[in-house]
Amino acid sequence: MNLYEHTIIARQDTSPSELKQLTEKYSKIVEKNDGEVVKTENWGLINLSYLIKKNKKGSYIHFKIKGKGNVINELEKNEAIDKKLLRYLTVRVKKFDLETNYFGKKEDSEKKESVKN
Repeated sequence: MNLYEHTIIARQDTSPSELKQLTEKYSKIVEKNDGEVVKTENWGLINLSYLIKKNKKGSYIHFKIKGKGNVINELEKNEAIDKKLLRYLTVRVKKFDLETNYFGKKEDSEKKESVKN
């Protein structure tokens, strides 16, 4: 089994309920192709570096997936035709970092660091 980190960027006008539906839709595609979604993270609305299809911002959803290559092929095939998505990216990794929360509030991470020290 290969390990993948997969990120999708949805349009800025996508509602929270639609984002939840997107997450469920792509999780089901992974499971249908004998894969496993280890973790899902909603990173929220983030400014894009440049305009993509007249959008200045995008809603980021990040998946950590265990599976074979056909899982990713099927996932990306469905994402390519989805009008709600701006971009998607899949990266194969050697192991998952399940500890770090990159897009959490800075105050929370500073509190955790002070507790460790």
